[in-house]
Amino acid sequence: MGSGNSTFSVIGSDIRIKGDITASADLHVDGTIEGDIKCASLVQGESSQVTGGVMADSARLAGRVTGSITAKELVILKSAKIEGDVHYDALTIEQGAQVDGRFAPNARRDASKPAVSSPKPAAGADQTELKIAT
Repeated sequence: MGSGNSTFSVIGSDIRIKGDITASADLHVDGTIEGDIKCASLVQGESSQVTGGVMADSARLAGRVTGSITAKELVILKSAKIEGDVHYDALTIEQGAQVDGRFAPNARRDASKPAVSSPKPAAGADQTELKIAT
């Protein structure tokens, strides 16, 4: 435990939270969350459900997420079911994962004007759509 960043919080499978969560530490979620999550590192268990946006430096998703995901390092495991757009620096998707949304690297998003965001992409916008299902 020589690292100063060794603290983490666990939201157990019997916990249901309605509201946003902000954590400076690492977060492990097995329960149900209706709200946005912002944390340093997120590990989501297979039985977990998140309805809301996820923002994390690193995220390892194994459950269901309905909402946008923004992470520097993102791992989507084969048990995951994602409905929403995904923004990433580094992305790993296991075969069998289900993702319904658009993928865009963070660099592409950061290159646009930071204060303006449009809900729909402009006609002809360079976007990748990917659907993985087995």
